[in-house]
Amino acid sequence: MNRLIITRLDGRILTALMDDMKAVQMDFEDPQPSNLGSIYIGKVKDVVQNINAAFVDLGGGVTGYYSLDANPEPWLASRIPARISGKEEIQAERHWRPASMELQEECCRLPGCMETKDTAKKTPRPLRSGDEIVVQVLKDAVKTKDPVLTSELTLTGRYCVLSAEPSGRKNYIRFSGKISDNDWKKKTTEFLRPAKEETFGLIVRTTAYQAPPEQILTEMNRLTERMKQILASAPHRTCFSRLYEEVPSCVSRLRDRDAQTADEILTDDEDIFQMLNAHLTQEQPDMAGRLRLYKDPLVPLSKLYSIEKNLQDALQKRVWLPSGAYLVIEQTEAMTVIDVNTGKFTGRKTMRDTVRMINLEAARETARQIRLRNLSGIILVDFINMESAVDREELMRKLEEYCSGDPVKVSVVDMTRLGLAELTRKKTRKPLHEQWR
Repeated sequence: MNRLIITRLDGRILTALMDDMKAVQMDFEDPQPSNLGSIYIGKVKDVVQNINAAFVDLGGGVTGYYSLDANPEPWLASRIPARISGKEEIQAERHWRPASMELQEECCRLPGCMETKDTAKKTPRPLRSGDEIVVQVLKDAVKTKDPVLTSELTLTGRYCVLSAEPSGRKNYIRFSGKISDNDWKKKTTEFLRPAKEETFGLIVRTTAYQAPPEQILTEMNRLTERMKQILASAPHRTCFSRLYEEVPSCVSRLRDRDAQTADEILTDDEDIFQMLNAHLTQEQPDMAGRLRLYKDPLVPLSKLYSIEKNLQDALQKRVWLPSGAYLVIEQTEAMTVIDVNTGKFTGRKTMRDTVRMINLEAARETARQIRLRNLSGIILVDFINMESAVDREELMRKLEEYCSGDPVKVSVVDMTRLGLAELTRKKTRKPLHEQWR
């Protein structure tokens, strides 16, 4: 049975997805509240032309990195377009306006001026120090790096992700790359298109596949109204206000595909139980019946499912395989290297069969360890050298198949002439060993 276990370990909330007694994924809540996904009104501190970026003050001593290449048009907090927010656009700007700007606007009112006020609106003016803009935290701060900010705002639901950006031109309906049913995608698009706001983009998540279209539509409308409320409130809020806060990760995990297939959701904490129950009752009522509060003073939940043993194994460099072979996992600043070793395996009739069997077993465990440890970036797997091209192709095909079950995007790139399999995995959160520190 698959179970989602949510408990406290050393005073921190741990969410573990268990396949029988083996952990598939483990996540700790950050002891410091995460800003990931939060939407703020920030103030531009400085615009650095040589890197084409701005640094935005979010208040409380937090400064974020805002790429001007990735965000050619900002949300000026006091000028949210009426077509997007549904409210009347406020024209008064909350930023410093130099005299040259006033003269330029006055010039555009004179007869014969080639640049009219209407044409000037079509080209966004450059971002300036002192501007107050609406931004969302795209990536949390990592060590010495500031959090990464974006003007493409997103709200994530169980079935879809709604996005809004200042130009309002990203009018699309897209689907998760893991949904390959083109007929279903076409029917769903035709059902959703008439009700979708033209100024918002929509991504249909993997969890929506085969869900009733009415449920997807209901969630899309709810996210649309929430986005409009967030944007409409911006002109009336003070600088550094947080307009939206993402739910804790133990709650957001309930929206994931694998969590929704869990037979049970168990927690031994009364406060966590009440929080999860409130979310499920309102957002995912079909899952509310799977939530259970575990009460047994003799056997703690973490002991019953060997949570501490699973965590300890996930932090070790060496991982033993059932055959007696093992993996060595080394994480560096630039990449992660996984080495496959024969270990205690005694072998089969031929060397080719031995190598093939170990590598296929290692590929399965590699996919599990990547997800369990939340590894990201460049990952190199040093499989045992295989002389047969057919065996190498089978190995890469199986590795890709095993990685396809990961909710985070994993790309199996290729195998080098030295037998190194190259993978990349999208970074979403800190690796498990950093979360545990």
